[in-house]
Amino acid sequence: MPTSTLERVAQLKRAIEQSEYFRGQPLLRRAARIRSYHRNHPRWERLLGKDFARWQARRAQVVDGTPILVATSVGSQLGGTTMESMLAVALTLRGANVEILLCDETLPACSACWYDIFPDLDAFSKFGPKKDCRHCYPPARKMYEALGFTVHAFGDHMPDADLAAARRLVKTTPSAEIPMYTADGIAVGEHAHAGALRFFARGDLAGEAFADSILRRYFLAAVLAAGAVGRLLAQHRFETAVFHHGIYVPQGLVGEVCRRHGVNVANWNPAWKTKCFIFSHGDTYHRTMISEPVSNWQDLVWTRERESRLKSYLSSRWYGSEDWIWFQHESPSVDLDEIARTFGIDFDRPCVGLLTSVMWDAALHYESNAFSTMLEWILYSIQYFCDRPGVQLLIRIHPAEIRGGLPSRQLVAEEIAGAFRELPPNIIVIPPEHSVSTYAVMARCNAVAIYNTKMGIELAAAGIPVIVAGEAWIRNKGFAIDVESPDAYRRILDALPCGDVTPSTATLDAMKYAYHFFFRRMIPVTSIEPVPGNTGFRVAIAGLDDLEPGQCAGLDTICRGIADGSPFIYDGD
Repeated sequence: MPTSTLERVAQLKRAIEQSEYFRGQPLLRRAARIRSYHRNHPRWERLLGKDFARWQARRAQVVDGTPILVATSVGSQLGGTTMESMLAVALTLRGANVEILLCDETLPACSACWYDIFPDLDAFSKFGPKKDCRHCYPPARKMYEALGFTVHAFGDHMPDADLAAARRLVKTTPSAEIPMYTADGIAVGEHAHAGALRFFARGDLAGEAFADSILRRYFLAAVLAAGAVGRLLAQHRFETAVFHHGIYVPQGLVGEVCRRHGVNVANWNPAWKTKCFIFSHGDTYHRTMISEPVSNWQDLVWTRERESRLKSYLSSRWYGSEDWIWFQHESPSVDLDEIARTFGIDFDRPCVGLLTSVMWDAALHYESNAFSTMLEWILYSIQYFCDRPGVQLLIRIHPAEIRGGLPSRQLVAEEIAGAFRELPPNIIVIPPEHSVSTYAVMARCNAVAIYNTKMGIELAAAGIPVIVAGEAWIRNKGFAIDVESPDAYRRILDALPCGDVTPSTATLDAMKYAYHFFFRRMIPVTSIEPVPGNTGFRVAIAGLDDLEPGQCAGLDTICRGIADGSPFIYDGD
């Protein structure tokens, strides 16, 4: 029989305390991270070897080429320096004149900071990341300058008058107004707030003793970053800026200011599939994947070969065998009888799934959201199903809550327990540390409600009706059930368990979109390889020729998109 919600929360807390992701001393982890900063940037002199002189000659030939800014910004984010230094070389080989932007220890907070490596919150709220900044900026600058690139620094475009004005603004702005603060149409406060949430690994800042001071630290960093990038772009012309994330501080501000100045923006993130990346034009993929035109995939010629390839990959997703980003248990339990006994589920009765996401992740504003927060949606759903005893609500808390690179400090199970002291037997919460296969459970559901998890793509392609209450990428695609308001959500839930709630073509469209997403938007790059026993990746080339045009169709697609704005859609296979 399932335990009470409070007992589940207690079990979860014990699991977190015992988890390998929470073991070790923060100072030791920080020391290991600092060593990594110095050792793990690509060593381009060694990678290019005998080709280094040829590289220097090629670099000298492109001074009049299309100006492109590689806005790495945070040098200690090794995924950024690895991918972006490789892109800088590849773009140069295609005739671009590449320059670099880095933070030079001037921003008082950034996306390289979070609670796990700065556990002394009092010290961080007063002094910020200064102790680590010297291990972030110099190694990255050294790497880029060794390749002959001009490196711009935030501090070069941050006069004393700007700094004084920014401090006055931050001191006088009420905390409640910071998330909504804009300047010249730039959402400065939104990115500052998202950065603070990421620092605390929470979906809100309630109850955090140093929330106000650390939020203000991120607000100051956001204001300074926006001002510095604005001054840089006023003095130097760039056609395009390329950089990772596109949100948080300072990357989100770089994008905001570039768009304001008419500079094209190309953002990227590692994709799920091994050695693959997602690039987007104009903004972070968190937003552009929602607004992507359906014409990019809806007319895709559907063949048996494509269907077979998609189904094979989706099957692999149950075990993550083809992915380098995967949060499920290493040995997921797919035995439905055992799952039923463990959680008290009767799979012969109607089941509706509900998939959560990590509370703090990409906490941006979306006009299309039916609920103001994911937590509001979760609690609303539970309250609804408390009055529907004939339907089981299976809540699967995202495993990344404790298995992600930045484990959450705001636990969904704890929030549920705080709102509902006891749950009725038809509402089952599956905690994030459990080995149960999310895929096996959701496959037995009549419908699945999601907020923003990417798993909605897979479920829809498997023919399972998916209800979208947040900013999931399958919104606006025509094959999911998009929710526009709480009242509309209730009407949809009233129709459950459902028969035919989606058009007859929905599953085919969902498969086409899934194929487009997994095989066309996830772009393979042969010059990158995963680091064994790590979540990172590194440059893997035999010499300069490996980065020349025509050597990697995926890299060619990416470089064309950055250089001329062509779609980041890979049709190499």
